Amino acid sequence: MNRTVLRIDASARRTGSITRDLSDRIIERLVPETVITRDLTDALPLIDEAWMGANFTPAADRDAAQAAKLALSDTLIDEIMQADTLVIGLPIYNFSVPAALKAWIDQIARAGVTFQYSETGPKGLLEGKRAIFAVASGGTEVGSDIDFATGYLRHIMGFIGITDVQIVHADRMAVEPEETIKAAHAQVDALAA
Repeated sequence: MNRTVLRIDASARRTGSITRDLSDRIIERLVPETVITRDLTDALPLIDEAWMGANFTPAADRDAAQAAKLALSDTLIDEIMQADTLVIGLPIYNFSVPAALKAWIDQIARAGVTFQYSETGPKGLLEGKRAIFAVASGGTEVGSDIDFATGYLRHIMGFIGITDVQIVHADRMAVEPEETIKAAHAQVDALAA
């Protein structure tokens, strides 16, 4: 099941990052054959008018400039398609997802590619995959009324067809750091490999 893992790092910190440490531990637990890594501190471009125009032009009708505009998006989607499991490092910044992660979401949520609309509403096209969120926050508790990150990311995953979502969290780092890390490590140990 975990032959290929796509690791998404969204923390602005390359060193001392709780989400990066948790992601390391999760991947070690999963024992994948292959790990594809996408570090979002290497900033992704924001979508713009030219990107939108290219995206809404049928693939067969796109010119070279439009194809080039969507090349990164195509690569990011291909990384997801190759993966059996996504491990997403999710630090909660100001109650929500980091801007870098939102830029990735905007690049990979594409009608006709990762989801489609039907008479009954949207349907995700990337079914049969698993996602594990490695969450850290200073004091925003996962699942609380002020956690706008995990519910949003879970919704996005479901929107593209990934409904098997698990959350490992260290969500009280500013309050009880030692106990929080210990509990998060226990959550990793409890994951099915």
